[in-house]
Amino acid sequence: MIDITLPDGSVRSYDEGISPMAVAKDISEGFARNVISARFNDETIETSTPLTTSGALVLYTWKNPEGKKAFWHSSSHVLAQAIEELYPNAKLSIGPAIENGFYYDVDFGEDSLSEKDFKSIETKMLEIARGKHDFKMRALSKADALSLYKSQDNTYKVELIENLEDGTITFCDHSTFTDLCRGGHIPNTGIIKAIKILSVAGAYWRGDENNKQLTRVYGISFPKQKELTEYLELLEEAKKRDHRKLGKELELFTFSQKVGQGLPLWLPKGAALRERLENFLKSAQKKAGYEMVITPHIGQKELYVTSGHYAKYGEDSFQPIHTPNEGEEFLLKPMNCPHHCEIYNAKPFSYKELPKRYAEFGTVYRYEQSGELHGLTRVRGFTQDDAHIFCTPDQLDKEFKDVIDLVLYVFGSLGFENFRAQVSLRDPDTPEKYIGNVENWEKAEQAIINAAKDKGLDYVIETGEAAFYGPKLDFMVKDALGRNWQLGTIQVDYNLPERFDLTYKGSDNELHRPVMIHRAPFGSMERFIAILLEHTGGNFPLWLMPNQVIILSISEKYEKYAEKVLNLLENHEIRALADNRNETIGRKIRDAEMNKIPYMLIVGENEEQDNKITIRQHGGEDLGMISVEAFSIIVDNEIKRTLKTFK
Repeated sequence: MIDITLPDGSVRSYDEGISPMAVAKDISEGFARNVISARFNDETIETSTPLTTSGALVLYTWKNPEGKKAFWHSSSHVLAQAIEELYPNAKLSIGPAIENGFYYDVDFGEDSLSEKDFKSIETKMLEIARGKHDFKMRALSKADALSLYKSQDNTYKVELIENLEDGTITFCDHSTFTDLCRGGHIPNTGIIKAIKILSVAGAYWRGDENNKQLTRVYGISFPKQKELTEYLELLEEAKKRDHRKLGKELELFTFSQKVGQGLPLWLPKGAALRERLENFLKSAQKKAGYEMVITPHIGQKELYVTSGHYAKYGEDSFQPIHTPNEGEEFLLKPMNCPHHCEIYNAKPFSYKELPKRYAEFGTVYRYEQSGELHGLTRVRGFTQDDAHIFCTPDQLDKEFKDVIDLVLYVFGSLGFENFRAQVSLRDPDTPEKYIGNVENWEKAEQAIINAAKDKGLDYVIETGEAAFYGPKLDFMVKDALGRNWQLGTIQVDYNLPERFDLTYKGSDNELHRPVMIHRAPFGSMERFIAILLEHTGGNFPLWLMPNQVIILSISEKYEKYAEKVLNLLENHEIRALADNRNETIGRKIRDAEMNKIPYMLIVGENEEQDNKITIRQHGGEDLGMISVEAFSIIVDNEIKRTLKTFK
C-alpha cells in the first residue's frame, strides 16, 4: 500500500501501481471526467503513470494553468503529426506549450506555409483528435533514439538527443506518430475539440541567427468550440487595442528606419503624456523623500564590469565606444544603478543621514535582437522610472513596505485594479547565474517574503526569476483583456554595495555596508504606456488625457464664442482645443470620437445666448446644456475620483 496526499491535506491509501486517473475516479467520477493532467511529488506525470511510492498528488483540469499547459503541449504533438502527414518532407524540431496555445518549429525544406494552408492543417488536426488516441510515454536508449532520427535525416532532433544523457530519453506515441518528449500530456486526443492555426513566423534554430531559419507555426486549441469563439473575439478586440495602431492614430509616437530599429520617437501629444506621467510620479516621490538626480547616457566600461552588468549583459549591449585614447572604452548605459552607486559614493554618510533615496527617469540602451523588437514593449532605448534607496539593515523593512505603497498608488490611479505579486527568488541549482554570497541572498529573500506577508499581498513564489544581483517583488497585472503583464518591480540588493564598496558610519563609529533597494513602479515608460494604451483602449483616465475637451462650433458664426469658452476652460486648468474647421458638426463629432477625446462641448446659437455649453461624452452620452463653471466641477470630481491621493 502507498499513501497519497491530496492538496487539501487529506491522505488516502491505495495499492501500489494505482494511476492518478484512478485516484481521481475514487474521489469523484464527475471530477475524474475533467482531469487532464497530474503532478506527483513536484514532477509532471501522465494521468496513466503508475504511482509506486507514497507522495503528494495534484490533479489538474482545464481551469488550471498546469492543465492548459498539458492540453496545449499535447495539441502541439497533434499539430506535428498533421504537418508530417501533409508535408512528408518536413523536418520537425521543437513544439512547446506557451502562455496562450502552442507552436512547432518546422523545416519545410522546399515547401512553404502561408495563411491559405491553415484550414487544411486545422482539418487534419481535428481528424486526428477525433480518433481519441491515447498519449503513451516510453523510454528509448540514446543509440536507438539517434538511429531513429538519423534514418529520417532530422539533424534537429539528433542535436537535441546528443545533448541528453542515456537513460533519460523518452518518447511520446499517439496514433501513428511518435516524438521526442519529456512528458506531461492529456489522456487522449479526443479531449481536443476546437483548433485554430493563428500565424506563422520565422525562428532561428535554437534562437541563434547563425543557424537556419525555421517556420514557427502558432496555434491554439480548446475543449469546447465556444471557448475558441470567445478567444477569437478577444483577439479581434486586442487588434483594435494594439498600442502600435492606437499610438499612430492618436499621434503619440512613431519609429524611423533612419533613426534606427527599436528607438521610438515621441510626438508632441505623446511627449506631453509622458511628462504628465513623470510629474505624477515625481510629486509622489517628493512626498516620500526622494531626491532627483541625473546621470549621463554613457559610462566607462569599467563601471559595468564592477557592477557585474557587463559580464551578464555585455552580449545584449551595444558594442563599446572606443575613444582616441588608447584602451579607453565607454558603453551606452544599460542600467542606471551603477551610476547611482557612484553618486552615493561621492561623499561619506552617517547612519543618521540614511536612508538616501535617489530617483531618476534615466534612459538606458540594450541591443535587443531585431526579431524580438515589438512596438514600445520591446525596444532598444527606453526610460526607466528608476530609484535606488540606500538604507541600514534596520530600515530595510519599512523602506520596502513604503515602496509597495507607492506601487499600489500608481496602479490605483491608472486603473490597474487586478494584480498579484510575485516573489522572485534565485534558483539554488544554478548558482553561476548570480553574484554574491548565499547568506546575503537568504537575508534579502526573507525580507521580501516578510514584507509581502505584512502588507497582505496576494503573492506567489517563483524560483529562478530573481535578478542576477538580488531577489525581487514583481507585480503581475491583469489588463482589460485578461492578459497578464509584469509591471513594477522592487528588488533587495546586498551585492552592489559590496562591489562598489559603499559604506556609512554607524552609531559605533565603525563603517558598515548599506542595503540597496532598486525600484521602478512603471518599469519603463515605453512599455508602461504601451500596456496602458491597450488596457484602456486609448481612453486614458481624464487626468492623463492629452486633450480632455474639444469645443465644436456649429458654424463659423460661433468661433468667437468658442474662443471665449476655451479661455474659460484654460482658467480652470482644463486641457482643451477648439475645432473651428469648416466641417459639419457630425464630421467634427466623428473625428473627436476617433481621437478618444473625453468631452465634446458643442456651441451654437442657443449656447451663446444662454452663455452655456452642450456636453457630449465620448461614446455618445448627452449631458445637456450647462455653464462652463458647472462643467469644470464635473471634470474636477472625475479627476478626484480616479487620481488617488498619495499619503
